Amino acid sequence: MLVAERDARAGVLAALAAAALFGASTPLAKALLGELPPVMLAGLLYLGAGIGLGVYRLARDRGFAAAGLGRSEWGWLAAAVALGGVAAPVLLMYGLTRTRAADASLLLNLEAVFTALIAWLVLRENAGRRVVAGLALIVAGGAVLAWPPAAGAPAGVGALAVAGACLCWAIDNNLTRRVSAGDPVFIAAAKGLVAGLTNVALALALGAAVPRPALAAAAAGVGLVGYGVSLVLFVLALRALGSARTGAYFATAPFVGAAIAVGLLREPVGWSFAVAAVLMAAGVWLHLSERHEHEHVHEELTHTHAHRHDVHHRHAHAFAWDGREPHSHEHHHEPVRHSHPHYPDLHHRHGHP
Repeated sequence: MLVAERDARAGVLAALAAAALFGASTPLAKALLGELPPVMLAGLLYLGAGIGLGVYRLARDRGFAAAGLGRSEWGWLAAAVALGGVAAPVLLMYGLTRTRAADASLLLNLEAVFTALIAWLVLRENAGRRVVAGLALIVAGGAVLAWPPAAGAPAGVGALAVAGACLCWAIDNNLTRRVSAGDPVFIAAAKGLVAGLTNVALALALGAAVPRPALAAAAAGVGLVGYGVSLVLFVLALRALGSARTGAYFATAPFVGAAIAVGLLREPVGWSFAVAAVLMAAGVWLHLSERHEHEHVHEELTHTHAHRHDVHHRHAHAFAWDGREPHSHEHHHEPVRHSHPHYPDLHHRHGHP
């Protein structure tokens, strides 16, 4: 059980690290928008992630290696790439041209709300009182922040675009949950390459100029860290925590972005920003302090993923094993009934009465 709890803590740390990297990328992307059109910037961000992680994976595996995905999972990955890699970044970049970076950063908390709602209503993940109350506070904070619109701006257009990006990423998060047993570096690299090439081609077709090499490299660097490495960590968190909880931890990302926007870009702080920050911070705290434990049943299952020999992996090996953990191979789970604190990870995606 100690091993299982350690894996859960590792998932929490992965989610928080992913949030910090992505949150820092938002004000940096805002700074680049002055010289790059939104679609081109979105493409370069993802292309940097895809190329960087692709090169890393080739070096790590000394060539091409299996992605660890089942035949039925490729469709889920393709849909996740289309929504989270193509549609969402374009909407975010468009929204950033019509709202302050600090406001946009806090509005990104809505991704956690949409992710959790989809996880609860569609995937039937558990929803406790603390998490529901936390969502209510996050929604309230977003409403305070988005209304009224800034003077001279189209009514709510920027906020709606950012909210649309959050919805696309929320669907993407729940689709990626279905493939989270695969290699997270491959998943992130594939999304980056497909989304990056698509958005760059679209930008050029719309008349955007080819960016200067230094400018393109800067955008790609932000994308590699803020989108690529962040996504790898996010997939690892999905594997350990499930969609709703990972989304809750990831809701800390906007506070990183807002802090950078205020401190680095010298954007002013109004009363609505302060109120929204307090409401959202309280909502995130309720999410982080939620605890879930009950008796549950594990059905018989055979699958492949990286694992340690914890309470859920007490199996023999049909091959010579050197004792190193974690390791990856196809393994079989016998049915078991027990009770312990858990998240909806790979082995706890069960329904609740």
